[in-house]
Amino acid sequence: MAKVKQVGLLAAGCQPWNKDVCAASGDRFAYCATLAIYIYQLDQQYNEYKLRSIMSEHKKTITAISWCSDNPDLFASASADNLLIVWNVAEQKAVARLDNTKDSQVGVLRVWNVSRSTPLDSFKLKKTGFHALHVLNSPLNKKAPSFSSNSKSQHTSSTSEAVPPPTLSQNRSFSLPPGHAVCCFMDGGVGLYDMGAKKWDFLRDLGHVETIFDCKFKPDDPNLLATASFDGTIKIWDTNTLTAVNTSPGNEGVVYSLSWAPGDLNCIAGATSRNGAFIWDVRKEKIITRFNEHGKNGIFCISWSHKDSKRIATCSGDGFCIIRTIDGKILHKYKHPAAVFGCDWSQNNKDMIATGCEDKNVRVYYLATSSDQPLKVFTGHLAKVFHVRWSPLREGILCSGSDDGTVRIWDYTQDACINVLIGHTAPVRGLMWNTEVPYLLISGSWDYTIRVWDTRDGTCLDTTYDHGADVYGLTCHQSRPFTMASCSRDSTVRLWSLTPLISSLLLNILTDQPWEKIIGNTDTAMVPGSPPLLCGKVSRDIKQELDKLSLDIRAKRLRWFFECFSPPGGSSNLWDLVSVINGQDDSLLPASYSKGVMHMKHLLKFKTSEAQELTIVKMCKFGGGIGAPSKEERLKEAADIHLRLGQIQRYCELMVELGQWEKALSVAPGVSMKYWKKLMQRRVDQLMAEDNDDAIPYCIATGDTKKLVTFFTGRGQLLEALLIAQGACEGNIRAPQTDVLPSHPVTFDIFLSSLLHKVCQELAEWYFQDGCSVLAACCHLAVDNIKVSMCSLIRGNELELAACVGIVLGEAANQSTEYCLELLARKYMTTPTWYLSADLLQMIPDNCILLAKLCAYYPGSAAEINQLHERCGLPSLEECKALAEEAVCEGDLFSAVQFHLLSSEPENALRIGIDHIKEQLSGSDWTVDSVQPILDLMSYIRTDRLVMVKLTEARSELLILCGYIGGLLAIRRQYSSIVPALYEYTSQLLKRREVCVPLKIEQLSVELDAWRASTQTNSNPPSESALVLCGADYVTGSNLPSHSDVQLSCFTGQRIQGPLFLLEDGKSAISHNDALMWAKVNPFSPLGTGVRINPF
Repeated sequence: MAKVKQVGLLAAGCQPWNKDVCAASGDRFAYCATLAIYIYQLDQQYNEYKLRSIMSEHKKTITAISWCSDNPDLFASASADNLLIVWNVAEQKAVARLDNTKDSQVGVLRVWNVSRSTPLDSFKLKKTGFHALHVLNSPLNKKAPSFSSNSKSQHTSSTSEAVPPPTLSQNRSFSLPPGHAVCCFMDGGVGLYDMGAKKWDFLRDLGHVETIFDCKFKPDDPNLLATASFDGTIKIWDTNTLTAVNTSPGNEGVVYSLSWAPGDLNCIAGATSRNGAFIWDVRKEKIITRFNEHGKNGIFCISWSHKDSKRIATCSGDGFCIIRTIDGKILHKYKHPAAVFGCDWSQNNKDMIATGCEDKNVRVYYLATSSDQPLKVFTGHLAKVFHVRWSPLREGILCSGSDDGTVRIWDYTQDACINVLIGHTAPVRGLMWNTEVPYLLISGSWDYTIRVWDTRDGTCLDTTYDHGADVYGLTCHQSRPFTMASCSRDSTVRLWSLTPLISSLLLNILTDQPWEKIIGNTDTAMVPGSPPLLCGKVSRDIKQELDKLSLDIRAKRLRWFFECFSPPGGSSNLWDLVSVINGQDDSLLPASYSKGVMHMKHLLKFKTSEAQELTIVKMCKFGGGIGAPSKEERLKEAADIHLRLGQIQRYCELMVELGQWEKALSVAPGVSMKYWKKLMQRRVDQLMAEDNDDAIPYCIATGDTKKLVTFFTGRGQLLEALLIAQGACEGNIRAPQTDVLPSHPVTFDIFLSSLLHKVCQELAEWYFQDGCSVLAACCHLAVDNIKVSMCSLIRGNELELAACVGIVLGEAANQSTEYCLELLARKYMTTPTWYLSADLLQMIPDNCILLAKLCAYYPGSAAEINQLHERCGLPSLEECKALAEEAVCEGDLFSAVQFHLLSSEPENALRIGIDHIKEQLSGSDWTVDSVQPILDLMSYIRTDRLVMVKLTEARSELLILCGYIGGLLAIRRQYSSIVPALYEYTSQLLKRREVCVPLKIEQLSVELDAWRASTQTNSNPPSESALVLCGADYVTGSNLPSHSDVQLSCFTGQRIQGPLFLLEDGKSAISHNDALMWAKVNPFSPLGTGVRINPF
C-alpha cells in the first residue's frame, strides 16, 4: 500500500484552441484541456457534479470530442496527430484507436424559434467570451424537492414569472424548455448552465489549459499556491477550496518558472519563453517591472532571493545566469558554455547560488567576489542538468536532476557526489527537499511518476503514478512541510500528504514521548536506519512556544504539531471547533474561523456581521434600484382602476397575472393577513417549482422553515440549509400565526433543534462522500455531536488526528478515542514499531485483553517475547502455560484461550476456542456478541504458527468462522460493499476445505438473499448508539481520478476508484475502503491464506 496519499486535485480548464472540446450525455459532461479529457458526473444524492475520470492517451492536442448518441458510455476524441480514440467511460479505458483519420471543420449549431427573428433569450454569463457550447438533449434528472403545492393545475415553464403564465408580454411570448448548456470560455472556465432556472449547476471558473511547469506556495500563506503554465498565465489557488483566486494578465507566451517575493510583498516574478522576465504585483493586479537582458531567448528559471529581497536570478537559453536587483541593475552575468536551465539560492549563505547546465554540469557561484568564474563545478551526470536544489537543513548539500534519469546528491564541502538516486526511467524535472526531515527528497519525472527518497542510503521509499504525463514542479510550504503540491503536463495540480512517511513521529507526539524522540539535529537524523526526527524551523518554534506554557501543554502540543502535519481541508477548522467546545474565549478565534464550518452558537453572529459588511459595500458601490420590466398596458390600466375603487384583491390578482408579484404582495395586507400569507405561499410554491432562488425571502417571510430547509437540501445546498435551521433555532425565523404549531414552546424548540442536527448530518455526509472526512467531523462538532464527529474521522481513516482530537476533548470522546487507539495499535503491530503499539494500548484504561492480543501476535524469539510481556505487565511464556491449564480446570474458557495464546504452544488455544464456538453455533440461542470476542482473540495467534501444516484443519475452521461472523458484523455496521464478498469467501472455503463446522453453503446463500432483499426495502439509518461503528469507510482521495495502473477489485471485478490495497500475493487488489472495512470485521486476508491484513 502506498505511503504517500493523494489528498487533493486541481483540475485543468478547457483549452481555447479548438471548437468541439466539450460534450455531454445523460448525467455526464466532458471537456478537454490540451492533452487530457475531464469527465464529470452528477451525484444524484447531492445534486453535485463530481470529477469521475481523466483520460489522457493523446500525445498531441485534442481537437474534438463527441458523445455517442446510442450508447451513453461511449464517446470519441480526435487529436492533432490524426488519431481518433473511442472511450468507454464506465470502464475508463480506450476501446478503439483509429489512426490516420482527418479532422473536419464543424460549424456552430444555434437553436432558434423559426417564428422569430431574434433568439428566444439571452444570458450574460461571464465577461470572458465563449469558446464552445453544447446543449444537452434532455433535462437532467435531479433530486426533486419534497414539498407539496397547494395550487391546482398550475402552468409553469422554466421562465414563467406568474400564475397563470404571462401570455401577453412580448419578451415572454416564448419560453425556453428546461435545458442545460455546457459552456467553455476563453479563460479556461467551464460551466453547466441551467437555462430555465438561469443559474449555474456547475461552474469551474478559470483553469490552466496547458502544461503547468512550476508551482510555489506563498511564503506567508500556506493556503495560497501559484502556478505557471504554457498557456501564458500565472494563477493563484486557494488550496483549502481548490479554487482560483487570481490570474495574471496573460499574453506572455510560455511561463516556464515563477518565484514569490519574500515575506508578504505580494509579488511574483515570472520567466517566459519570449517576453523576458516580469514582476506581477498581485495586489495591484498588474505587471510592474520587466527584465529583457536575455533578449528573445527563453528564460527557463527565475529565483527571488529570500535572504536578500532585492536580488533576482534568471537562467536562459543564451547561456547566462544573470543576477540583478529588482530595479533592473545587473550585479553579475555568469556565462555558461550552453543553455542554463535551473538555479537556486543557498538557504544558508545569501551570496551563494547553484546552476544546472546543458553541458551536464552543476556549478556553484559566490556573489561576494567580483569573479565571474564558479567556485565549484560538479561533474558526473550523463545528460543535461535541469533543476538544482540546496538542502534547507544540511549546509553545503545540494541535489540535481538530469535528463539521464538520475538525481545526484552533492556535498559542497567535500567537493564530491555522495549519492546517486536511480529509479526514474526518463528525465528528472521536479525536485524538493523536505524542510523538516533532512534526508527526505522528492523528485518528479517525465516518466509520469513522483518518487520519495531516503538520501541516507538511496532507498526509494515510495512511488506515485497518479499523474498522467510529465511531472514538472514540486513544492511545499515551510509551515506545512508534509503537504506537497505537484504540477504536470497533464495540466493538473495535485496535493499530497507525506505524513504517512513519518508515522512513528506522530505516535511519539501522541503518546507524549520525550523531546529527543521528536526533535533532533541533522547529524542524529542522518544516521542510516534511525527513525525520523524533526530538524526544521517550524518544529523548533513549536517547542519554543510550548516551553513558555504552564497550562494546557499537552493539548497545545497535539494541536500545533498536527496542524503542521495535516494537509489543507479542515484540520485548522476542526481544532478551532474543539477549542470552542472546550470553552475557549471567542476573541482568541482566528480570522479564518468565520470562513469555515462554525459552531452553532457562532453561525448567526458571524453571518450577521458578514451581511452588514456586504450591505455597506453595496450601498457605497451601487446606488440605484432595478427598473421594472415592461407591462401589458390594458391589464395595467384595468388594475389601476380596481385599485382606485378599493378592490385590492382584484388588483393583486391582476398584478400576479402580469408577473408583478412584488406590487401584489406589497398591498395584499390591505385585504387581510390571511390573504397575504396565502398569496405569499402561492409565490413560494411557483418559484420552488421553477427551482428559483427568489423563493427564499418569501419562504422566510412566511416562516416555513421546514419547507425552506427541504428546498435547500433537495438542491444539495446543505450549507444554506444549515444556516436557515440555525436561524430558526435562535428565533430569527418565526412561523406564521395561522400555522398549527406545537402547543408548548419547548416542544417547538426541540423540533427546531432536531431540524438543525438533521441538516448538519446531511452536510456532514455530503462532505464525507466528497472525501472530506475532516470537514464532515467539523459539521458534527458544530452541533456538539462529539461521538459522531469522531466516527467521521475514524471512518475516513484519520486515526492519528482522531486520537489527538479525542484526547483533547476528554471524557465526552472517551469511547471513540479508545476504539481509535485500538485501531492505531493494530496499524503499528509491525517491525519496528511494536513498542509504540504497546504505548498506544497502555493509554486505554481497561487494556489487559488488548495487550494480551498484542503479545500473542508478536513474532519474536522467546527472550524477546518475554521482554514484551514484562513491558505489558503480563506473565512469562512458561507462567502463561501454567495459567492456561489452571483456567481449563476452572472452566474459564476465555482465560484458557488467552493464556494458551500467550504461551509457547499457542495452537492449543485454537482447539479449545473453536470447539466452543462450534458448540455455540449448533444451538439456537447464540448471538454475534457471544462468539465474536473469543473468535477475535484467537485471530491474534502468530502467523508462523497458524500456517503450520499440522494446523491446516484448525486454520480452515478459524478462517470460515471469522468470515461468517465477519459477514454478520458487516451487515450490522452497514458495510454493504463487502457483505457479498464475505459470504462468498466463507462459501468458497467451505467448498474447498475438509472441515466440520455447523454451517452450510445453502444456509449462507439464503442469508445473503435475505440481506439483499432487506436492503432494497429498508433504508432506516443506524441508531445513535451504533453510529460510532456504523457506516462505510471512505478515505481521502477515494473520489480523485488517478492515472496509475488500472487495477480490478478481486471482490467485484470492477476498476478500483481511488487508493487500492494490494493483498499478500502482490497481484490481487481491493479498494482501500473495502480493505479497511474487511479488517474491522475479519482480520484475515480475503485470499484465505491465514495472513492478517493491515490496511490502517
